[in-house]
Amino acid sequence: MRVMHGKPAHGVGTAVGTRVLGTLGAVALTAGLLSACGGGEEPPADSAATSSPSPEESTPSPEPSAEEQEPEASASEPSSEPSGDATDEGSGNDSGDGTGKPGEDEGDDGSSEPGDDRSSEPGDGKSDGKGGDKDPKEDKPEKPDYIEYGEVSNRVGKLQQRLKDLGYFVTSVDKAYGSETQQAVFALQKAGGLYRDGVVGDATQKAADDGVVPKARTSSGKVLEIDIDRQLVLAVENGKVVKVINASSGNGETYEAKGATYTAYTPRGSFAVYREENRMYASRLELGDMWRPKFFTGGIAVHGSASVPAFPASHGCVRVSNSAMDWIWDTWGAPSGTPVVVY
Repeated sequence: MRVMHGKPAHGVGTAVGTRVLGTLGAVALTAGLLSACGGGEEPPADSAATSSPSPEESTPSPEPSAEEQEPEASASEPSSEPSGDATDEGSGNDSGDGTGKPGEDEGDDGSSEPGDDRSSEPGDGKSDGKGGDKDPKEDKPEKPDYIEYGEVSNRVGKLQQRLKDLGYFVTSVDKAYGSETQQAVFALQKAGGLYRDGVVGDATQKAADDGVVPKARTSSGKVLEIDIDRQLVLAVENGKVVKVINASSGNGETYEAKGATYTAYTPRGSFAVYREENRMYASRLELGDMWRPKFFTGGIAVHGSASVPAFPASHGCVRVSNSAMDWIWDTWGAPSGTPVVVY
């Protein structure tokens, strides 16, 4: 049984959670092929079929030549995340930073809005049954007992500050639940094994209150850890997790590129950053663009993307938000030679 995010069990909470998840999956369907993952280099001339990653990939890759090979395709490992429609575009995000507002047309679930008593609006000459017009203040909707995308309030500010204190990637405590906050909530829900819908109900709030943070696997040095099962990137220093970032890796599906077939697979193992591009980098397999990628094996890189859903959706690379990638470059570092451990 999957652990739900903990929204209240009444009808409104259930409907909203369902709509948010449904919109994220459906809207995402159109964009998986627009993001460049696994497309760092040209494929070899004879790569007409899917190949498997070689054992040599467990060691840092040398600087590729002009004829460098394309990402090594391999048999995919079954993903625990939904992948049949695991693409991530259409998020409605206006900041270029992760998934955006889930759906612009949601709202009518068959029930009237709180306080929407159309038969007795103030000033329409109809009585409220108490001998006078209805007080406009009585029509003010009650605040829902959960937090979701789009809310602007003090409680959102408290949530942002808590997530930031715990190490989740939040740069601004502005009291507005936008794309960056959604990415951090996704990461918290992943770390806590909760339903990944970005809605802060009882269970998600409890995870924040209890200080749920993933543990590092390494114990020394500065390491980028990539947790495939939970779809997280961890910036680790001497065994301490200093930043938790929402991520999206290979979705396990096959795809065609320049006449060859590949599998959207993110290899596990110990690697190191061997090449980095401090710019918007266009995939040589024509799979799209990658923001400031750091390659750690073949054509597989950690890179920024305008769309990072809560599930695997890439061609093999590891997507993080553009602002998170800027933090990795400009604040944390991760230069060539930085260890990358994928598990």
